[in-house]
Amino acid sequence: MRLRNVPGSREYIENSPYAINDANALKGLWRSYFKRDTDTPLYIEIGTGKGRFICEHAGNNPDIIYVGIEKFSSVIIRAIEKAESFEPDNLRFIRFDADNIESIFDKGEVDRIYLNFSDPWPKDRHAKRRLTSSGFLKRYDNILAPSGDIVFKTDNRSLFDFSVEQANESGWNIDGLTYDLHNSPFNTDNIMTEYEERFSSQGIPICRMVITR
Repeated sequence: MRLRNVPGSREYIENSPYAINDANALKGLWRSYFKRDTDTPLYIEIGTGKGRFICEHAGNNPDIIYVGIEKFSSVIIRAIEKAESFEPDNLRFIRFDADNIESIFDKGEVDRIYLNFSDPWPKDRHAKRRLTSSGFLKRYDNILAPSGDIVFKTDNRSLFDFSVEQANESGWNIDGLTYDLHNSPFNTDNIMTEYEERFSSQGIPICRMVITR
């Protein structure tokens, strides 16, 4: 899908107090940046889109640090605008490509990674670009705390099956797996993304799993 350019979005992002422009300088220092204790949980969302999911989480859980990561300026600007509307002190955004995720988070620094409705990259030659590929799982393994986890949701059954396979082959444990989240016991505390609401309204089942070491 072609993304519409938003004039001035990069400048807006650079000047917002809810955007971090030099995330590399915060590697290993995220809790200090947020002025939180060293045991404060740090959750990140890769592919944060327009921010509904992470903004609602941050508002509901003030004792958890949230960092939203999105590589498209025209999308993340909407997430930043949402944050500016309620001014959380536990949420920031980074315009960044997750390929280099290890350059901004230290080993074991992250407690949870959310992957919501990631790009399926349907062509086989693009499989390595999928955020649940074995290559990305290796990156996540380096930044996740020993007890950390990855929560993955998608409407794309092919991507979900691929993700289950990659997790198994990479030696991760799979918990909370469902092929129909909204009709499962795991839906009790579920927060929907913009995509999730749209797909669910069309009767498309949502797949979800949690993976751990």
